[in-house]
Amino acid sequence: MSSLLITNGHLVTLDENDRFIENGSVFIDGHRIADVGDFPPDTYEADRVIDARGSLVMPGLINAHHHLYSTFARGFTPPGAPARNFEETLRNLWWKLDAALDSEDVYYSALLAVMHAARAGCTTIIDHHASPSCCDGSLDQVERAFRDVGLSGCLCYEVSDRNREGEGIEENERYIRKCHAAEDEQMAAMFGLHALMTLGTRTLDRCADIGNSLDAGFHVHAAEDEIDVKVTMERYGRRIMDRFLDFAIPGPRTIFVHGVHFGSRELDLLRSTDSMLVNAPESNMNNGLSVAPVLDMLKHGVTVGVGTDGMSSHLISQARAMYLHQRTYHRDPTVAFGEACEILLKNNRRICNRLFREPRGALATGQLADIVIPDYVPFTPLDAGTFYGHLLFGLSFARVRTTIARGRVIVEDGSLPHLDEEAIRARCGERAPRIWARIH
Repeated sequence: MSSLLITNGHLVTLDENDRFIENGSVFIDGHRIADVGDFPPDTYEADRVIDARGSLVMPGLINAHHHLYSTFARGFTPPGAPARNFEETLRNLWWKLDAALDSEDVYYSALLAVMHAARAGCTTIIDHHASPSCCDGSLDQVERAFRDVGLSGCLCYEVSDRNREGEGIEENERYIRKCHAAEDEQMAAMFGLHALMTLGTRTLDRCADIGNSLDAGFHVHAAEDEIDVKVTMERYGRRIMDRFLDFAIPGPRTIFVHGVHFGSRELDLLRSTDSMLVNAPESNMNNGLSVAPVLDMLKHGVTVGVGTDGMSSHLISQARAMYLHQRTYHRDPTVAFGEACEILLKNNRRICNRLFREPRGALATGQLADIVIPDYVPFTPLDAGTFYGHLLFGLSFARVRTTIARGRVIVEDGSLPHLDEEAIRARCGERAPRIWARIH
């Protein structure tokens, strides 16, 4: 194992005491942080020393919900008339795009997006994948991208009945078993589900039986749009959370995504089952959806996280969007500032640490060595009382100089030196038009 010493940093530890340490150092031994503080640089002999040059040093960010397969949608206009609602957006764009991907497309779409995530200071991604034309083994291709870049990932396959009944069940089961048997902890697995509007009773029965028998949490879209609520009520006479409870889907390792149309009682059920909920504000805005009741979710005691939902791999911009979204919705300039920051920095950590055995999200002894050094030397006071302002209005626009994932330097001076980025981008540029040509 190699060792690494970071010196001369303005440390934002996010530890249990929320320490801010000027001119601080971090010593990394292998995958883990061994020491954090203002100790003299010669305290440890390290294989490599990185001088932070007064910049911020903080834990790597965590993305609580992504769709890496959406990478090749950038700039694409689906054929036919523009979508008029959320259901048409799914049918005309996303379900056609995911069906057009082959195995190598899956790898390259994940590779490019994980690279972007690393360059944006993200070190762990919880992803939700779909590629019906190459379902079997597809999660191995996504994992391949994570290992090539060096980030940690929690993967699942999106089960639905939209192409064939129960599609993706076997891929989830196979990959969960693979992760359970793995010798390292870089990758984790959940059991993926699309949404109740595309899941029949037999499929839900099978998913619940297999997922719960493997002690895997579920990663599922819920109440993103009125259509999900409407279809569930028409078919089963049940609200969404009641329907999921019928199949023992909720629980402390389950993530519900969006929750835009959850009512007060459903939020109580989320809290009482200790389930997690992740919102993606930019995605909701992009799809013309209602504003999620994030502040109400928090008041109900729900563990709320934030993700990018395939819109990008830049997390601070999501927290910023959440903050602005809530203020506009409530027409109140006093709300959501601290809440959005804590959702990103603290709740995403709580969610992640339920799914991975290696703790992360703080600069503290024993934590996974996931660390970011942005090109950001504060020119106004930075402490516990001002950091959130620096986060949303400074770091949101700052270039990441160095990203360290699992104790390894992944991004150095803004680039990924262990990858041929030019060749990867050229290969992606060749694949994208071929994918678009398959979509009719």
